[in-house]
Amino acid sequence: MNKEITFHINNMAYTINVDENIQKELSKYLDLGKNNDTRDLLAAYIRLSQEYNTFKKDVESITDKLSRF
Repeated sequence: MNKEITFHINNMAYTINVDENIQKELSKYLDLGKNNDTRDLLAAYIRLSQEYNTFKKDVESITDKLSRF
C-alpha cells in the first residue's frame, strides 16, 4: 500500500508517495518529523548506497556459488 510522506529539507517540504517498506528504509536515516539540511540528505543517501552495495555483493557471491552446481 502506498503512503504519502513529507520530507522537510532546508525549510522546504517535499511530499512523495512511497510503499510502506520504502518509508521504513528512508526513515532509518532521515528524521521525518524535523527539518533536515542538505548534509543530512547526503548522509542518508550515502548510507543507503552503502547498504545497496553490500547487498549487491552478497547477491553476486551467492549467484557465483550457485552457478557452480
